[in-house]
Amino acid sequence: MDDPRTIVAMGGGGFSMDPDTLLDDHILDIAREHRGRTRPRVCFLGTASGDADGYLARFYAAFARRAEASHLALFVRTETDIERFLLDQDVVYVGGGNTADMLAIWRVHGVDRALRRAWDAGVVMTGLSAGSICWFEGGTTDSFGPLAALTDGLGFLPGTHSPHYDGEPARRPTYHDLVGRGVLAGGYAADDGAALVFTGTALVDVVASRRSARAYRVERGADGNAIETELATRYLG
Repeated sequence: MDDPRTIVAMGGGGFSMDPDTLLDDHILDIAREHRGRTRPRVCFLGTASGDADGYLARFYAAFARRAEASHLALFVRTETDIERFLLDQDVVYVGGGNTADMLAIWRVHGVDRALRRAWDAGVVMTGLSAGSICWFEGGTTDSFGPLAALTDGLGFLPGTHSPHYDGEPARRPTYHDLVGRGVLAGGYAADDGAALVFTGTALVDVVASRRSARAYRVERGADGNAIETELATRYLG
């Protein structure tokens, strides 16, 4: 049987960053193919932004007409059985914000375990920034102020991740430094508008909503410097 587990990790983009809907449309297409619903059930997790009302409003404006949209609030919690709620979705879409705070709150509420069960069951996992770092073992984060290493991600995917690779000047050199010194394991970087598509733990596609957006494999070389390899990227426009 084919591996049902899917993660789409966006370096940046989607409804909260792009005027177009190319990446979000692609995620919905994956969910339709894998889950069989014309109107997929899409749940937004805005934990990293403190469940900000404005972020939730933008999510519903982007998805309400083409999906069965919902959200999981944790600061004013309304769902008693989080695992059942997430297993009933077709897509879990994680927003940006403070990655470290988000992971800590998820662990208090058992969301980390519920997400693992949902991923194993074939619910499509996606997100940008904090919502893309979280699936890996770690990555680069500004959760603590200046960019630094985060080493306690969910670990669904091996290695590390750096989002906003072309969108924030410090992202590339910081990731190179952390990987080169062995502070972070090697992994994947993605520009704003680029997304890494994984089946199970294998990278199967790289897609982009911007013609110039790219993704990269970054590994530690024998000399202690980072080695960056550009990945073939498919423009969705």
